[in-house]
Amino acid sequence: MPSFHFETTPRIVCERGAALRLAQILQAGGHRRAFLVTDPGLVAAGLIDAPAAALRAAGLHVAVYDRVQADPPEHVVLEAAQAARDDRADCVIGLGGGSSLDTAKLVALLAANPQPLADIYGPQRARGPRLPLIQVPTTAGTGSEVTPTSVVSTPDHQKRGVISSLLFPDVAVLDAALTAALPPGPTAMTGIDAMVHAIEAYTTRHKKNPMSDMLAMRALQLLHGHLGGAVRQGGDLDSREAMLLGSLLAGMAFANAPVAAIHALAHPLGSHFHVPHGLANSLVMVPILRFNLPVAEAAYAELARALDPGLRDAADAEAALAFIAAMQAHVTASPIAQRLRDVGVGESDLPALAEAAMTVDRLLMNNPRDLTRDDALAIYTQAF
Repeated sequence: MPSFHFETTPRIVCERGAALRLAQILQAGGHRRAFLVTDPGLVAAGLIDAPAAALRAAGLHVAVYDRVQADPPEHVVLEAAQAARDDRADCVIGLGGGSSLDTAKLVALLAANPQPLADIYGPQRARGPRLPLIQVPTTAGTGSEVTPTSVVSTPDHQKRGVISSLLFPDVAVLDAALTAALPPGPTAMTGIDAMVHAIEAYTTRHKKNPMSDMLAMRALQLLHGHLGGAVRQGGDLDSREAMLLGSLLAGMAFANAPVAAIHALAHPLGSHFHVPHGLANSLVMVPILRFNLPVAEAAYAELARALDPGLRDAADAEAALAFIAAMQAHVTASPIAQRLRDVGVGESDLPALAEAAMTVDRLLMNNPRDLTRDDALAIYTQAF
């Protein structure tokens, strides 16, 4: 039995309609002034109206910050934190996709204890205290509601992470009703993102442990079994709820057994070409699975058997190939871009992407197989 440490969000609520009952959680903690972090798309879609109205009806003051951008840049994080201080917030609610949840984490931290972002990038450099934090995801993808990481885009086109146990939220609220209106494309992108979290947690070189393995495998079963239904029929709340839970379990897994090369090669696509994170993962996932196959065959075979009992007696080599084929089928069946050229990447851009990927050593070091710049270039070329 390996020695390991495991941390996660201490309270999880999975209940339809729970987003309308946030006041009960806040009032139990004596909180009166909530700062709600979200993005303009959700405001325009009306998804913020009912939760905010329910909070106000319960007598809470609610300030809404709705200027979160995808891959949140530093200036947005700092602006939101200042707005929370100015409003004298005593708690923070993140409501939205991964960018809103990541921003909310840093708002909760910086509103209570201002500190330069440059000083806290990396593991365990942030200083507390922070404001109480509730996270309410509206996509089934990032798992940010149960992770200690907030990813920020820097002015020089890097994606930097603040990684601290302080960033584990106090409460994660899963309300499938909030995800029903998500269109098929974003549903597929975020769902594949969550699948990548589970796969990379299960195959990571560092900190893999029995709890992360259990969570990653169950997450992948839920995501694999319900992604198609959620994409085809967005109002299927059973599928939506399974996807949310799968995303959360995958988040719990990779928060403790970190992700690797798929994320490392996806990051430059986001920072240089503004490709949505889940889509970036989907574009490089299968080529990297194939690259890792020589050393990850047994782990892929275990995942394959968990997804398909018919592979129980198959040899590892057969089962591992079936696993990669199943992941490829999810990408192919999704209404999303299939090649790098489809998202504005030119062939002449590939060497620069490979160079940029090699700077994400904090993730590459977790990959089950060592990956060089030439390997990265070959993978991007396959995905092109």
